Amino acid sequence: MTTKTVELVMAPPAPHYVGDGFRVHNFIPGAYRLDMQRMSPFIMLDYNSKFYFPPADKPRGVDVHPHRGFETVTIAYKGRVAHHDSAGNSGIIGEGEVQWMTAASGILHKEYHEEAFSAAGGDFQMAQLWVNLPARHKMSPPKYQSITRDQIRRYPLPDDGGHIEIIAGNYEGITGAASTFTPVHLLNAHLKAEATAPFSFPEHYNTALLVVEGSIRINGREKVPTDNFALFDNDGEHFSITALENSVVLVLSGEPIAEPIAAHGPFVMNTRAELAQAFEDFHRGKFGRLS
Repeated sequence: MTTKTVELVMAPPAPHYVGDGFRVHNFIPGAYRLDMQRMSPFIMLDYNSKFYFPPADKPRGVDVHPHRGFETVTIAYKGRVAHHDSAGNSGIIGEGEVQWMTAASGILHKEYHEEAFSAAGGDFQMAQLWVNLPARHKMSPPKYQSITRDQIRRYPLPDDGGHIEIIAGNYEGITGAASTFTPVHLLNAHLKAEATAPFSFPEHYNTALLVVEGSIRINGREKVPTDNFALFDNDGEHFSITALENSVVLVLSGEPIAEPIAAHGPFVMNTRAELAQAFEDFHRGKFGRLS
């Protein structure tokens, strides 16, 4: 049995706003060596740590914008967020739910605090990942997966130590509801104080975790506090996390996509020429319409 070692524990970078509804810490791509290739297929991670938004007459959020070449995955921990896109998809997710949008060949979308949540105000906590698509799928038709709480399968940990929610990939033989284009594991570990959960992913997969609530220790050594991010070396398969208090941990691991990345703004392609084509197609209205 070979153990994955921790390469880095990163405190949350200074927050910035995406639109007026998402106050995020950007971990990927970010400081250190966390460029889009280092954590491929996860090419972006924005984390809205727990933050109180006061009541508002108009829902806060991000207005209409385009994407091409990848998928956006929004995981709700506190609050409620609404989605609309130019392919006719819409949905609302709350605590413990996930929106998985495949932009692929091109889509317009907008994301807002859900109307009733916005009017009442409250704690808001979300994570959004961008998951890259391989070249052969970048021009696939867009699609949308709304993964509600009743669709998320759970693995109970021994001795009533908590449970693992499987969003994508698998854990202990349980497969997540999300369909993916390349091998991706996306898990929420809910651990009671002093409980331990083991994990195993192939050595060459890029693997990391984000402590959403509480604090943990990895392999009995590295402590990772709330809102901190831990990156693993590609040097083993197994690791464990032990909760120092009741904790929630987002665990992500995926097979790297060994292709060039050409990214600018809302588009992630393989070449600069494909990027130029994406901008041209967007300006020509080929991504549809959304008001």
